[in-house]
This record gives sequence, C-alpha cells and structure tokens, in this order.
Amino acid sequence: MHGAPSSIPHAAGPGADPAAIVDAYLTILMKPDPDGARQFVSPDLAIRFTGGRAMRDPAECAAFNASRYKWVKKRFEATEVVAGASDAHAVVYNRGTLYGEWLDGTPFEGNRYVDRYVIQDGLIVQMDVWNDSAEWLLVRAGLAAL
Repeated sequence: MHGAPSSIPHAAGPGADPAAIVDAYLTILMKPDPDGARQFVSPDLAIRFTGGRAMRDPAECAAFNASRYKWVKKRFEATEVVAGASDAHAVVYNRGTLYGEWLDGTPFEGNRYVDRYVIQDGLIVQMDVWNDSAEWLLVRAGLAAL
C-alpha cells in the first residue's frame, strides 16, 4: 500500500514501480497538469471515465472534471498492484475518496472512488475511473436518496 508519493519520479518506463507510476501520475493530474501527466502514459492510452465516457488524453480528464467540479482532489487510501505483475505488464488499483467543491461552490468530501490502471513497459495504457459523484448529484437534484 502506498500513500501520496513523497517525491515524484521524473519519468516512467521499463523497470519503474507500477504503484509509484500511478501515484505520481495522479498527483500531477490533480494539480491539474495534464502536460506533466503525459510523461506517464502511452500514446495509445485508453481512458474510460464514469458513465463509460471514452477519452484518450489526460487533458480530457481535467476538462471533464472542470465541467463537474469547481475543484476536486483525491485522498489516496491505497494503491495496490495485482499479484503476478511484471515489468512488461501490471494492473494497479488506486482507491480513496474525492473532496472539493461542486460548481456552485458547495464543498464535499468522502466521495468514494476506484481507479484501475494497466501498465505496459512502464507506461499507463489503460485507465478506468469509477466514483460516487453521479449518485451524489442525483441526491442533490432530489432524484434519489442516500
């Protein structure tokens, strides 16, 4: 299990620790700094955000978040590398909670998330993102109850 990295690696690549790659990528992406985050991803990156939204670049993640939140950050609880990982292929889960402000300025925290990453040869090739935001927005709109 890893928390937020104390020092962010300057680059990913073969032989890099998959959990450290994910932690560094997320830390940089949360700034948001999509240009800096690109050093950790493959040119063939495939992203599936909540609701099955397909994306190809970290900048699309930042743009989507800006359409939903005034600002948002992740509080890492665990970064877990699935057994059987190798330098050539690893699956990594990062989970925790989101905190920030909705577009209207209302603060929130404790919004659960799970991200799944596939790392090949030290670069992120796939990113899947799930969180409770849609459920929370339904409650805020009076369409559901928690």
